Amino acid sequence: MAKATLKRTKKTRRNVIEWTVSINASFNNTHVIVSDNEWKVLTWATWWSSWFKWARESTPYAAQITAENACSKAKSMHGMEKAKVLVKWIWSWREQAIRWVVNAWIELSWIFDITPVPHNGCRKKKVRKL
Repeated sequence: MAKATLKRTKKTRRNVIEWTVSINASFNNTHVIVSDNEWKVLTWATWWSSWFKWARESTPYAAQITAENACSKAKSMHGMEKAKVLVKWIWSWREQAIRWVVNAWIELSWIFDITPVPHNGCRKKKVRKL
């Protein structure tokens, strides 16, 4: 019986004018995902791909370098010119990441905050009866 072999597809250059950059900057980690308008992922980067470990992974500088890696890959491989930015969580981390996206000569069409907001919060503790 012949073994089935996997055919590798050649990476093609996607010439889409406007991309979506999702920045998820939490206290412990930073994820930057570059995708097209149909949410097909083009490139991504995390603090690990930027060689930050332990305490340095949760700094604004790590978020900036992570955004730099993701956007430079997207710009060199696919010619990214214009971007929509979706940001989530901590202000100082995501501010550094957005600042680098602007410094990379990528035109921003809009920035949107998608940080989740609790509607009612946790249940309060029962009042102690004496």
